[in-house]
Amino acid sequence: MKIEINGNVGRTYCENLSLIFFPGEKFGASGGSDRTLRVSVYTECGSVRAEAVLISGDKTSRGTGFFPAGDGRAEKIAVGRAVLEAGTEMLGSAPPWGILTGVRPAKISNSMAAAGMTESEISAKLQDIYSVAPEKALLLACVTEEEKDVSLIAEKDTCSVYVSIPFCPTRCAYCSFVSYSTPRYLSLIPDYVERLLVDIDAAFRRADSDGKRVISVYIGGGTPTVLEAKTLDRVLEAVEKNLVRRPLEFTVEAGRPDTVDRQKLEIMRSHGVTRVSINPQILDDGILRGIGRRHTVADFFNAYSLAKQAGFETVNTDLIAGLPGSDRNIFDDTLRGIIELEPENVTVHTFCVKKSSFIAGKAAEDGTDGVYSYSGGDTPLCVSDSQKMLGDAGYRPYYIYRQKNARGNLENVGFSKPGHKCLYNVFIMEELHNIYACGAGAVTKITDTPDGRIIREFAPKYTYEYLDRKND
Repeated sequence: MKIEINGNVGRTYCENLSLIFFPGEKFGASGGSDRTLRVSVYTECGSVRAEAVLISGDKTSRGTGFFPAGDGRAEKIAVGRAVLEAGTEMLGSAPPWGILTGVRPAKISNSMAAAGMTESEISAKLQDIYSVAPEKALLLACVTEEEKDVSLIAEKDTCSVYVSIPFCPTRCAYCSFVSYSTPRYLSLIPDYVERLLVDIDAAFRRADSDGKRVISVYIGGGTPTVLEAKTLDRVLEAVEKNLVRRPLEFTVEAGRPDTVDRQKLEIMRSHGVTRVSINPQILDDGILRGIGRRHTVADFFNAYSLAKQAGFETVNTDLIAGLPGSDRNIFDDTLRGIIELEPENVTVHTFCVKKSSFIAGKAAEDGTDGVYSYSGGDTPLCVSDSQKMLGDAGYRPYYIYRQKNARGNLENVGFSKPGHKCLYNVFIMEELHNIYACGAGAVTKITDTPDGRIIREFAPKYTYEYLDRKND
């Protein structure tokens, strides 16, 4: 897609608006499509006026947007409204999140709450300014209310530590981590762990030097439980020995049920792990095979049972709405099966294809773009069902984020029973305090800078680059 701009608005913002209507789109003169977005923005009579012309093949649509001048958001909102009108006219329906394009929609609603607005006022303003659908505005207002108590915990002297284990037993068809499941890369685990142990010590030393107390630890991936029991024990021991006091929360992702056994779970509990994720994605063996998962539904139920027997305070299960081969009936049956288990956390993701994934590559090879979907098929119904069914079962939505190219432009939402919110999820999503991260692909975030900017420090993305890095 070509983007042509006349006026004061960023190209990246216009590209993100375009992705709402054309997920998976590429940009630039050689983008490969015959689409064009022309945007003009200027000020007249105390208002910012924007005009958008959207061309796709032999179709052309137009939109106009206004917003009062003098507001720092004026140009972006006016342009957003113009593109929204043009895109809705062309495709026949409005996107549920209106002109919101960011990963962290709760940042906007949290700022409204900080200004003293009520849930109903926040919902109304989201609809009025950003054209968010009523049900999504209400969801966001609810998440903002649920996040309040977690934000109070994130005092200035607190922090979290994140440990990355970027290896998986197999590669999911929708994932972009292509090489971390191959035998060659799995053979790097021993060297990786040796380096990681050094960096774990360094992360805790830095937190202490900065005057921070660690209140949450999150070991993620990849799949941390791909490690052998003795190796997992060493990693957890390295964390535990650095903890001055027990953190409020200590999470290990055990996302692949086929990597979970009683011994590993007992090792986790012995080192103080309080929260574990056992992720089925969907309760259908055929779909699991189709997306590259090696485990079965029976494996999930067995791993979940072992985790409950081990006595973890919180067990999370991840689900994905809109998986290839799934439909509303299959997803709703999955929801009913999970609710019957009564996990403390349930996270519902919307299917999202990474551009470097197997599925995206196969679609490009075949010359199709069906892997991406603006309407989302029946995925919007699945997401809506999840929010109603989990709400009826006593779960509350407590954190939310969005990804580009998600089916139907939909969201990912974490639900919890009272007293079981994942603190780390809220801390990192809303950037409430420092996150000291270690391991390949990990990102340290420093939030307490004098000028209020967030500093991000990126570790080498690939395992071999991480191992080649000289010791600091």
